[in-house]
Amino acid sequence: MQITILDDAGTTAKVVLNGKLDISGAEKIALPLATLAGGKRSVLVDMAAVTFVASIGIRHLVMASKALSRRGGRLVLLNPNPLVTDVLTTSGVVELMTIAHSDAEATTALGPQV
Repeated sequence: MQITILDDAGTTAKVVLNGKLDISGAEKIALPLATLAGGKRSVLVDMAAVTFVASIGIRHLVMASKALSRRGGRLVLLNPNPLVTDVLTTSGVVELMTIAHSDAEATTALGPQV
């Protein structure tokens, strides 16, 4: 798993994930994602290059989403492939975070930025 953080020093950070979000991948994203969730208003996670997601990976996404939500923010997942989308939908996390399929949809889901 590779994680790239595109942080423009504003209220929203974009995180690009590439690879498998399995046990080892989840370990690599845990601290960076938790740090962003504690310091940003919103986090956009580009999952277009994520090929697999395990329950531990979902757990880290949910924890970040809940941390942002407590402060009025949001976590939005951008472009997960159909297999990953199916896993996320089946696990019920779509009730906690939005899945967007375009940049425009993600921008709308993130809401107004202050």
